Amino acid sequence: MPEYWYNVNTHEIEEDAMSDWSQLIGPYKTREEAEHALEKVKARNEAWDKGEDD
Repeated sequence: MPEYWYNVNTHEIEEDAMSDWSQLIGPYKTREEAEHALEKVKARNEAWDKGEDD
């Protein structure tokens, strides 16, 4: 089963991590989850800034 990664430099979804690990967020089980990677990161950062747990 493939894993999907979000590349923060190219803003593209990669199947099975083709780029350097420092450029990737993931892994995600589906392409759709990977497409929303930055939204999840932003929400977690905002919650952390407020002192909330996920």
